[in-house]
Amino acid sequence: MMYNGSMILVVAPSGAGKSSLVRALLETDPTLSLSVSFTTRQPRPGEVEGINYHFISETEFLQRKEQNDFLEWAHVHGNYYGTSQSWILEKMQAGKDVILEIDWQGARQIQAIVPQALWIFILPPSISVLEDRLRHRAQDDEQTIQKRIAAAHEELSHLSEANYLVINDLFQAALFELRQIISASRLRTLPQLARYTQLVDNLTNPPK
Repeated sequence: MMYNGSMILVVAPSGAGKSSLVRALLETDPTLSLSVSFTTRQPRPGEVEGINYHFISETEFLQRKEQNDFLEWAHVHGNYYGTSQSWILEKMQAGKDVILEIDWQGARQIQAIVPQALWIFILPPSISVLEDRLRHRAQDDEQTIQKRIAAAHEELSHLSEANYLVINDLFQAALFELRQIISASRLRTLPQLARYTQLVDNLTNPPK
């Protein structure tokens, strides 16, 4: 099926700055819609239900999973995360470009279902910078930080599966590169064919 909108998968290890970059994108491009994932983890300080995540119990999550409510789901750091299938497809059919903040497992699942989904991997400039960022945000204890650093090595081993790599060393430079990727994605053949069906039909079929 062709969709008027694009699906943009933003993947990064914890602490790489993914959420800050996506937030900046949304502030400057009102045509983008952010998919709000479901999760079984507890809210972090400052997180708001329905904006950062839909926080649900593990029982409810597993029920939704059995009902095929999720386009993708994953078990990460002891918690479940999932993406609503109906909401995303509805937005794309309406011509909206949808951003998903997910992990590499979710991105792989989605590209298997929606091959035209665009996978962007956000990289830190180094593991030491990643560790500094995790400590600076002061959201996790030492044990959790060490788990996240260990997980980062595993996540980064899948970076070659992505369509694009953006190194978040200088924030504004990384943001500019993200904008360029999204602008180019809107000119890809399948989204353009879906948006301009009548024009393409007129151009490719001679008048009778």
